[in-house]
Order: sequence, then structure tokens, then C-alpha cells
Amino acid sequence: MLIRLEAESSASFAEQIVAQVRLGVARGEIQLGERLPSARELAGSLGVNMHTVLRAYDDLREAGVIDLRRGRGAVVVAGDAPTVRTVFESAASLVAEATRAGISSRELSVIIRGLS
Repeated sequence: MLIRLEAESSASFAEQIVAQVRLGVARGEIQLGERLPSARELAGSLGVNMHTVLRAYDDLREAGVIDLRRGRGAVVVAGDAPTVRTVFESAASLVAEATRAGISSRELSVIIRGLS
């Protein structure tokens, strides 16, 4: 599982981890039943605080994407791939359209946050 964090992103590191795990599931890069790295391992490889990863894992658990069990770690349990894939495809289309219209990703982020 490859996760890349962007320091300049308006999304927190935890939000970026959540989005990338969900995208990995949607693309089939992360399979149902697959065990994710421990919070300590992932934090170390990303250079972030372990609590950041724990926050992301908790969000994924609340969304029903992973199951967290002591001693077992984080395991992918939900295959909401078609729905998530549709959302990511729509987002990619929106970003491309915004770029053509001269709207920066930062501006687009503000627009989207204003809609929610």
C-alpha cells in the first residue's frame, strides 16, 4: 500500500490517509480482508505522529471500511468500491473542469467546503 502525503494540501494528513485508503479499496489495490500496516508502522513510514494514523483508522472504522481489533490490527472489511470509485471519478472530472476554468485546487477546495 502506497500512501503519499502532501504537506501543502488543505486536507489534514489524517484526511489524506483516509482518502487514499478508500481510493486503494475502490481501485482494487487494497483487497477485502487485507491487513493494513499497524499505526506505528504507517506513521513511521510517512513521518507523521502515530495519533494521526490512529485518527485516520478510526474514521475508516466509523465509515465501515475497516475493522479494528486489538492484536489483529486494521483489516479491510467493506468493499464499497463501486460507490467510492464513482465519487473519485466525479472528483477527477471536477478537478479537470476547474483547471480548464482557471480555478486552482486551493480555490476548488474552498468552494467544495462551502457546499458541505
